[in-house]
Amino acid sequence: MKHWRWEKDAQDLAWLAFDKQGESANTFSKEALQELDAALEQIRASGPKGLVIRSAKDSFIAGADVEEFTRFRSPEEALAFVRLGWEVFAKLRDLPFPTTALVNGYCMGGGLELALACRYRVALEDPKTRFAFPEVMIGIVPAWHGVQWLPRLIGPAPAMDLLLTGKAVDAKAAQRMGLVDQAVPLRILENTARMVTLEAKAPRELGFVNRLMLGPLRGIVVSQARKQVARRARREHYPAPYAILDLWQKYDGDPFINPSDPSCSINMLFEHPTTKNLIRIFFLQERLKSLGKGSDFQARHVHVVGAGVMGGDIAAICAMRGITVTLQDTAPERLAPALQRAAKLFSRRLRDPRLERDALDRLIPDLTGAGAARAELIIEAVFENLEAKRELLAKIEATAKPDAVIASNTSSLKLADIAAGFKDPSRLVGIHFFNPVPQMMLVEIVSGANTNPEHAKRAAAFVRQIDKLPLPVKDSPGFLVNRVLGPYMQNAFRMLDEG
Repeated sequence: MKHWRWEKDAQDLAWLAFDKQGESANTFSKEALQELDAALEQIRASGPKGLVIRSAKDSFIAGADVEEFTRFRSPEEALAFVRLGWEVFAKLRDLPFPTTALVNGYCMGGGLELALACRYRVALEDPKTRFAFPEVMIGIVPAWHGVQWLPRLIGPAPAMDLLLTGKAVDAKAAQRMGLVDQAVPLRILENTARMVTLEAKAPRELGFVNRLMLGPLRGIVVSQARKQVARRARREHYPAPYAILDLWQKYDGDPFINPSDPSCSINMLFEHPTTKNLIRIFFLQERLKSLGKGSDFQARHVHVVGAGVMGGDIAAICAMRGITVTLQDTAPERLAPALQRAAKLFSRRLRDPRLERDALDRLIPDLTGAGAARAELIIEAVFENLEAKRELLAKIEATAKPDAVIASNTSSLKLADIAAGFKDPSRLVGIHFFNPVPQMMLVEIVSGANTNPEHAKRAAAFVRQIDKLPLPVKDSPGFLVNRVLGPYMQNAFRMLDEG
């Protein structure tokens, strides 16, 4: 087999590893699913005491291979691919011995559906371990039993929250909601998976209220969820979440009971213009992610100058991603609100008092600017005034480490003008964030006429380090996003003037 390998240990436990050939991440292609089907047949015939499914890569499974979607020549071909996954995962669930998914890193979409097909789930307690159904973000539904099995496991309300939003939860949150049986450190991960499988305890059961919501109260759950979805998007523009609700309400998540039902048809979704556009956006995002791989630069210390909304939020995002940050401002009255906003962001995003405290410890107020001399990356985020930026950054150049990346968050000024006060203008690069920083994924990497290409690559690597998307642009008025936005705004104001 190219993608799967399995063996038995001394306790007659089968270990099946997914290691997709030639890829950095595990995804389900047609070939990978067919090989999984064959591997399950072999393992079943060997009669083990149990089965543990794991990844041989840094993460578990990223879901279906979206590239596969672009190769479908007809809706029928897409439906056949969905049916293959449906049948293979059903076979896994029906194995006559205990099965455990050992999850490390990302467990997304089809990967989470495979984990749901197992009787137990053991996860690595690590910030990189994340569970999600992101299918809705590319306009499709989790069609390999996810809509069917997730509500039965954790209850309809939390299940619909995950299915309809695509949001991710970490290992501890997954354990609290019942999605994961154990979330443990790396040192005991394998032994825990072995113990859970061999002990084969009875799975947890849902409480009375959740059982009611699975049965006679299902319509009420769907009605409430539909109202929430309608507040975000209309069905004709964004059909996937509505299809998930209809699929669960009408057919208990089984897309093959009535595959021609237009309200939740797999074929309809694959052919819908929204789905095609969302898949296109997905590939564009993947291209942007790859732009951060041109350098192995990793910032350990970032110095941000300017504690306004933009600068304070940039500093908070860096601290949340594990980077030590010094936040400089000459006015204490601006530093205090920045720290308060950061604390709220950490509470909302991290949801763990220990992690929140650690992030706050990494965010250090700096009235004197002493942190600039120690940082690998310095970001200027003061108000849009050319003289102020030029004077500030010239001083920073004099105190910064020789190899430090010096960046401006300017949105309208030319880098060449700002760098006029530099001894070495090649050190200056633009790292232009958009507001609100925590929500906006795109970050423009601006290269001026004199910018050192290596510094631009380091800036892009930093943007990926904080889990955002770097977009290289030239040092031209408005860069890219505001340049594109400008004509829309001009026409909007013209229409307003015309009544």
